[in-house]
Amino acid sequence: MTSSSGSGADKSLGEIVQEVSEKASLLVREEIELAKAEVTDKAKVLAKGAGVAAAAGVFLIFAVVMLLHTLAWFINDLIDTEVVWPGFAIVTLLLIVLGAVAGVLAKRWLSTGPPTPDLAIEEAKITRHTFEQQGTERDQLDRSLARSQKQEETV
Repeated sequence: MTSSSGSGADKSLGEIVQEVSEKASLLVREEIELAKAEVTDKAKVLAKGAGVAAAAGVFLIFAVVMLLHTLAWFINDLIDTEVVWPGFAIVTLLLIVLGAVAGVLAKRWLSTGPPTPDLAIEEAKITRHTFEQQGTERDQLDRSLARSQKQEETV
C-alpha cells in the first residue's frame, strides 16, 4: 500500500526531525528574503516620494518668488508711477514685517523653557514620597510585630 521510496513509515524519527528542521529553516530564510524584498520596494517608493516632494518644494519656492514679483508690479501699476522701485519696496517692507512677526512668535514659543515633562516629574516625586511613607509605615509595623513576638516568647 505504501511505497518504500520516501514514505514516512520508512524514515526514522531522527530523519523526520532533521527534515522538519531543514524545511523550517528554509521557510524562515524565505520569509526573511521576502521581508527584505518588501522593505526594499517600500524604501524605493518612499525615496521617489521624497524626491518628488523636494521638487514640489523647490517649485513652490519659485512660485512664491514669482508671486511676490507680480505683487510688486501690481502695486507699481496701482500707484501709477514711472519708477519701478516703490512697488518692490512695499513688497519688501511687507516681507520684513511678516518676518518680524514670525520671529517674535518663534521667540515667545521657544522661550517657554526646555521640553521637560514637569507634570511627570511632579507625579514621580509624589509616587516616591508615597513609597517612602509606605516603607516607613512597613518598618514601624515590622518593629511592632517583632516586639510583640519577643513579648510572647518571654511570657
